[in-house]
Amino acid sequence: MVTGNHTATPGFILLGYSNLTNLQGLLFVVFLVIYIVILLGNGVIVLVTVLDSALHTPVYFFLRNLSFVEICYTSVTLPKMVANCLAEDGSISFIGCAAQMYFLLLLGGTECFLLAAMAYDRYIAICNPLHYTLIVNREVCARMVAGSWLVNIPVHFGQTYLVFSLPFCESREINHFFCDIPPLLELSCVDTYRNKIALFMAVLLFIVIPFILIVISYIKIASTVLKRPSSEGRHKIFSTCSSHLTVVILFYCSGMIAYLRPKSRNSEDTEKLLSLFYTIVTPLFNPFIYSLRNKEVKASLRKLVGKK
Repeated sequence: MVTGNHTATPGFILLGYSNLTNLQGLLFVVFLVIYIVILLGNGVIVLVTVLDSALHTPVYFFLRNLSFVEICYTSVTLPKMVANCLAEDGSISFIGCAAQMYFLLLLGGTECFLLAAMAYDRYIAICNPLHYTLIVNREVCARMVAGSWLVNIPVHFGQTYLVFSLPFCESREINHFFCDIPPLLELSCVDTYRNKIALFMAVLLFIVIPFILIVISYIKIASTVLKRPSSEGRHKIFSTCSSHLTVVILFYCSGMIAYLRPKSRNSEDTEKLLSLFYTIVTPLFNPFIYSLRNKEVKASLRKLVGKK
């Protein structure tokens, strides 16, 4: 039991946009509709890529896993955000906060690696097409997906332990939608330098390095494509990569800005806005980006609907 100015806090209060008292009903409806659309949209992609044998290829294997992660990712935060729009205090238990943060970090890190794996898949398919089936086979795909999960599990367990072993002061108010490392560190009564270094290293490992690998992959893809004489062929290849690039820009850029930008007293609202992009906007637009611009997915959807 921590004594003095510290407290072994029984829980926390997620403030979110609780200051907008007149808009809580509207926010409840908006967040609920967004959550339902995310579940349905990503669920359809998972279903279609499982049922249609024509989509049993590496690119759709990764897309199926990405959509599954998006469903889990939003399910960690959005239901609580919806409930807090109606609740008076937005409280969350100590264990609940720790669990929410752990799974948020785990799923976010897994998504970073999956997006990098998808970039690698496109790189091999475009730059080394003759050996594509040998290099990116079913076993390799399964190992990359499993590795994306297994690398994250122990690291983020350690991150969560470091944060929740800290003594917290009397204030239990987290100025955020969900439990995350930066706002929780602000509640600690002791020096959090070690935690900030651990967070910085985790951002480098799970966000910056995968993003650099994606950039390198697309530089090589662009170099290969620009050498092709046919403008129609170049346009077709670039259009197949545009969906993945759009998701990468939305997810990585908002995540890196949120975790790497200098903190200030007036940055809380900006951080909350950025968090909406990588926790809500990306999962929301993911199914539309990949289905509306993908002829194979649209054809599979029509076949699935036609069977019914």
